[in-house]
Amino acid sequence: MENSNLHSPEYLEIALPQFCKAMSKLPLAAQAKLARLWSHYSPEQIRRMVETFQQLITYKVISNEFNSRNLVNDDDAVVAATKCLKIIYYANVLGGDLDVEHNEEEDEEPIPESSELTLQELLGEERRNKKGPRVDPLEMELGIRTNDCRRPLISFEEFVNEPLNEVLEMDKDYTFFKVETENKFSFMTCPFILNAVTKNLGLYYDNRIRMYSERRITVLYSLVQGQQLNPYLRLKVRRDHIIDDALVRLEMIAMENPADLKKQLYVEFEGEQGVDEGGVSKEFFQLVVEEIFNPDIGMFTYDERTKLFWFNPSSFENEGQYTLIGIVLGLAIYNNCILDIHFPMVVYRKLMGKKGTFRDLADANPVLYQSLKELLEYEGSVEEDMMITFQISQTDLFGNPLMYDLRENGDKIPVTNENRKEFVAQYAEYMLNKSVEKQFKAFRRGFHMVTNESPLKYLFRPEEIELLICGSRNLDFLIHYMQTRCEQKRLFLQFTTGTDRAPVGGLGKLKMIIAKNGPDTDRLPTSHTCFNVLLLPEYSSKEKLRERLLKAITYAKGFGML
Repeated sequence: MENSNLHSPEYLEIALPQFCKAMSKLPLAAQAKLARLWSHYSPEQIRRMVETFQQLITYKVISNEFNSRNLVNDDDAVVAATKCLKIIYYANVLGGDLDVEHNEEEDEEPIPESSELTLQELLGEERRNKKGPRVDPLEMELGIRTNDCRRPLISFEEFVNEPLNEVLEMDKDYTFFKVETENKFSFMTCPFILNAVTKNLGLYYDNRIRMYSERRITVLYSLVQGQQLNPYLRLKVRRDHIIDDALVRLEMIAMENPADLKKQLYVEFEGEQGVDEGGVSKEFFQLVVEEIFNPDIGMFTYDERTKLFWFNPSSFENEGQYTLIGIVLGLAIYNNCILDIHFPMVVYRKLMGKKGTFRDLADANPVLYQSLKELLEYEGSVEEDMMITFQISQTDLFGNPLMYDLRENGDKIPVTNENRKEFVAQYAEYMLNKSVEKQFKAFRRGFHMVTNESPLKYLFRPEEIELLICGSRNLDFLIHYMQTRCEQKRLFLQFTTGTDRAPVGGLGKLKMIIAKNGPDTDRLPTSHTCFNVLLLPEYSSKEKLRERLLKAITYAKGFGML
């Protein structure tokens, strides 16, 4: 890699591909040794190596016509260059700002698994894939995780190759990922090269196949045991009692057979005729989130300055309620529904196994972060000028002060220039971890009940998990070619698709159909939110179209059969 000629165009066709093949076949220990060596390089040197392999991958992609019959997975040079890129990726992680210490403790009780047999066991076969998240062998050899890196040497985005993402047949790639055969390479084993949209598609296939598997198991049980079982996770709820109905039903399922949570969700609103092809579920999640995150309920606190929610440390709700909220969050990902949830990034880091630290306060509690930062940077005598101790004060739901000692007898220990770093670390530890430990552990447990067998942790970084759950907050209607002057753009999106958030990848990835629905009439426009279809009667004028459409999107709620 030190040979400057290797980076030149004349080496691109023959020498570099051969070099990549040789390098990609190095034993695991040798690859780890290279990663450790390169981790001491400067960002510029790392970037130069990344560009060398990216150039080869892009060149091969654009000079070939890859499709479902001619897979990019079968191109030896692209595969080898991607494997080489993985070594540099981990060098980039190792050389960055690492935090390997602050890890969340594992759940004390293992996530309960289904008492039912697997499909393979029913058919008398060995289980092909073990349960639990996949871990990259090089990651294990190096003893680090991508999530340990707070700031890499160069941006993770520089490892993504967009031309490759455009030609990748994700259904085939996912099959290679699951089967794990030596002669077929899957780019999902190198998720750093994939963008969020492509990874989301891989997760979609994984979820759908899992749902299909659960349905087949249910059918087999019905045949063997002669009892009628439900192949879906069916929720029947009353619109005005949605929390009570949904959470009670989910609690029963979580206790009796958590595997049912991995069936396809089917929601029915009592007294309404809507058939759930996805649209009813979207509204269900939206209504549940609106109620759960209502500050009046007291499960979460809301910060007007940051517009973010946080776990209420003095909530009266039991841990079971937080477990159920975690289940709802997991179900939304599992059923490909976007939620209007506003958590600070530290929540997603904690879900991925990392504790909150001082730097996480920057977006979780910016006022406190700034105060503690000023304390660390203060040049005078902290003890004499500030007169603070290792005892801090918080307020409960009713505004009553609560005292907490960061150290034993904290009220008697002054904060000094020498121990202020410890004070700041302990303060952040209390605010982000200890004070909400029970609530968060229950929440995480519920989330893992749905996602524990998913490749979620393997594929996504915390910021991508947020995008997966919440969608994109930027609604660029020019990208979506929306030829509309509707002022209520979010309401329009809500009316037509069932959510006011853009999907992963932005509105450019949203397929929407506008169809004619009969002659001129006084009827309002309607939509099939399951399929993102807007149905418009052939109104006699633009003014009438505008008036009818605005009325429909402003007052729309509920489902009926057309």
